[in-house]
Amino acid sequence: MNRIPLSVLDLAPVRQDSSARSAFLESIELARHVEALGYRRYWFAEHHAMPGIASAAPAVLIGQVAAATSTLRVGSGGVMLPNHAPLAIAEQFGTLEALFPGRIDLGIGRAPGTDPLTASALGREDTGDGLPAMLDELYGFFRGQFSEGHPYHGIRAVPALGNEPPIWLLGSSGYSARLAGRRGLPFAFAHHFSQANTLPALELYRGTFHPSAALPRPEAMIGAIVIVADTDAEARRLALPSALAFLRVRQGKRDPYPTMEEAEAYSWTWEERAFAEQWLAQNVVGDPASVRKQLDHLLDATRVDELMVLCAIPDAEARKRSYTLLRELHG
Repeated sequence: MNRIPLSVLDLAPVRQDSSARSAFLESIELARHVEALGYRRYWFAEHHAMPGIASAAPAVLIGQVAAATSTLRVGSGGVMLPNHAPLAIAEQFGTLEALFPGRIDLGIGRAPGTDPLTASALGREDTGDGLPAMLDELYGFFRGQFSEGHPYHGIRAVPALGNEPPIWLLGSSGYSARLAGRRGLPFAFAHHFSQANTLPALELYRGTFHPSAALPRPEAMIGAIVIVADTDAEARRLALPSALAFLRVRQGKRDPYPTMEEAEAYSWTWEERAFAEQWLAQNVVGDPASVRKQLDHLLDATRVDELMVLCAIPDAEARKRSYTLLRELHG
C-alpha cells in the first residue's frame, strides 16, 4: 500500500442519544488518539442547521483540538468562504496561527454547507465567480498587499498580518480544481461524495497547475470514507449508520446521526437497500486485507500525495479502532 500520509476529516457527529458537547469531547479524544498513531492532519468541515453534525464553527473546534494536541496539523476542511467576510476569516485563522504556529491549515470551499434558507440567514449572497475575488481579498488581509487605490488599503488586519497559515482549496468539481491549479494552491477533492468526478478533477488540477511561491509542484489530497474492522461483516455493520445518514440527506431529512441500534432496526425499503448497497460498494469498507486492496486501487488511480479519512462510526470506541487498524495496515 502506498505510504502517503494519513489524515482525519471530522464532522463531530451527534447521535440521537448524545449531545453537541459529547460530540466535541469525542473529537478531542479522537484527535489525541490519531496523533499518537502518527496521523498528519485533523480537519473539521463546516456544516449548518444539520442536527447530526455539530461542526458549524470550525475555527472554534480547531482551537480546542490544537490546544489538546502537540504535533497534529489542525484545520478546516473546509471553511465555506462565501458564508463569511474574508476579513473575519483572516482574523480567526491569523489568531489560530499565532497561537499554534506551523500547525494550522485553512481549507476553503465555496459550497454553502447547508440549505438555501440557512445560507441566506448566514448572509450568503450568490457570488457566481466571486470566489477568486474573495480569495484575493483574504490574501490581501494576510499580507497587507492591497494596492493604493483599493478601498481596504488602509486596513491593518490584526493579528492576520504576518500570521498566514497554508491555504488549501477544496472542491467536488472541476471549478475548484482549475482555480487551485491556476493559483498554485494545494487541492483537496471530496471523493467521499463525488467519486465520479475525482479522476477528471485531479487531472484538471494537475494539467492547469502553475507553480507559486508557496507551492512549486501540484499537491493533491482526497477525502475518502474508510471503515475498517476485524471482519468484513463487522465493517459493514459499523458502516450502516453512515449509509443511513447519507440516505436521509438525499431524502431531505434532518435527523441526528443514526445510532448503531437505529441503523440495525431500520426497515429498509427495496430502493433504500439498493442505495445502501451502492453506498457500501463506492466507499472503502472491510477487514484490513480487503481495505488494503481497495486503497491500493484508489491510491494507484488517483496518485494523490495524502489521504484524508472520514470514519463517522457512531460508536466512539469503534471509530478509534477503525483508525488504529487503518494505521497498522498502512505500515
